[in-house]
Amino acid sequence: MPYEILTPKEMAQADSLAMKRGPFDGYGLMCNAGAAIAALILERFPGLARVDVLCGPGNNGGDGYVVARLLAQAGVDVSVWAEGTPRAGGDAARAASDCPIVPRPLAEFSPVPGSVIVDALYGAGLSKPLSSMAARAARLVAGQGVPVVAVDLPSGVSGESGQPLGDAFAAALTVTFARKKPGHLLQPGRRLCGDVVVANIGITDAVIAEIGACAFENAPELWLEDFPISHVDTYKYRRGHVGVFSGEPSTTGAARLAAMAAARSGAGAVTVLSPTRSLAVNGAHLTSIMLRKADTLDEVLAFLDARKPKTLVFGPGLGPEPEVGNFLLDLLEAIGRAPESMVIDADGITSTALQAETFFRALERQGAPQTIITPHEGEFHRMFKSIGEDSNLSKLEKARRAAAVANAVIVYKGPDTVIASPDGRAAINENGTPLLATAGSGDVLSGICAGLLAQGMAAFEAACAAVWMHAAAATHFGPGLIAEDLPEALRPVLRDIFARRGA
Repeated sequence: MPYEILTPKEMAQADSLAMKRGPFDGYGLMCNAGAAIAALILERFPGLARVDVLCGPGNNGGDGYVVARLLAQAGVDVSVWAEGTPRAGGDAARAASDCPIVPRPLAEFSPVPGSVIVDALYGAGLSKPLSSMAARAARLVAGQGVPVVAVDLPSGVSGESGQPLGDAFAAALTVTFARKKPGHLLQPGRRLCGDVVVANIGITDAVIAEIGACAFENAPELWLEDFPISHVDTYKYRRGHVGVFSGEPSTTGAARLAAMAAARSGAGAVTVLSPTRSLAVNGAHLTSIMLRKADTLDEVLAFLDARKPKTLVFGPGLGPEPEVGNFLLDLLEAIGRAPESMVIDADGITSTALQAETFFRALERQGAPQTIITPHEGEFHRMFKSIGEDSNLSKLEKARRAAAVANAVIVYKGPDTVIASPDGRAAINENGTPLLATAGSGDVLSGICAGLLAQGMAAFEAACAAVWMHAAAATHFGPGLIAEDLPEALRPVLRDIFARRGA
């Protein structure tokens, strides 16, 4: 499936290129869009009696006029309510002229129970609040609870950020064209869109490729070819060794969750690096996971020299105190003995936030490990304060800027997790689930990232795969999920991935 995401600006470029390349001109693309929407409405609402089509003055409204004409031809009772007049000579004006239904002013619109509303007022390119009349229509529709089919994006929602710009429509079905936009995947836009269908209206994959988009919907197609598959001659250390730092006795569970997830996701060996006072509690709970005393930096460095782990997980359950961050910086100073990759999560983020610039510079040094940082909302704001506070940036752009500043892959967690690489690539996760809103699930995600890194997967692809697998495992397990269930729940997910790879 196509998985690029286009910003509103990139979508406008795609429209222009498609018209230039042919075979459809602008009106042809508009008619194709209207036909796709009308067909979906008839399919989703069998026995439909009445439709109110709300049309704006631009091309989104032009799509609406086509929808109204086609539904009327199919025998549906259709009314058109217009805000503004399409520009003379444009495609929308032609669509309005071809529509036999005389539009009435949007100011007179009032939804009728049992009707379906087609929101063709404004699309993904909207950058300002709705007019008072459009906002009134959105509130009336919400009050009646009638279903809305949105053309491109619910009016009032930013296609760039997914944020409402004031009053906004909430759709049961959104029909967009060629590719999804960030606003279809970023919350709360994702919720306001309802079911999103991407319609093919004649904009080819070649045109999309010419745009050069570098944001993607996180699905297996994005990383499947890079997913590690063991060869017949593989042994455990070739599959990678992961070291996970443990905290104090009362917080050791976080490290064990990460360790088990690293092992379950394919790492050949996993060692928990434990303070002396936590050895007994860790030892009582670990079987296939190894355990090693690590009270000091010298003991950690001795472990790195002796066992040469490929990946370290630093943060879960370590505590937010500054000395924890100091330990991480000291470890990075010993750069010649550092592992190939690291995952920094939880307290690893909070404890370094006050010296973030020093941390970022350490990740820029020659030979520094490739690093994945996995902040939730609060941790992101602590580590990337000025970026997090910039209300002009979408979550997608915040993650991208943070990745560039930190020289690390950022997994900006949430119901709309964004994964961003320092090279500008980014992905918005598409299979998130509220089942993951449970203590310890983030520790498991860190472990999955580490397990994939240890097997040689590049940081961006590993992070994308881990985020998707994490959510897929939760969905497969279902209600009642707690973090301890997640490593075991990875098994059917891994089986499916291996089957897709033909392994």
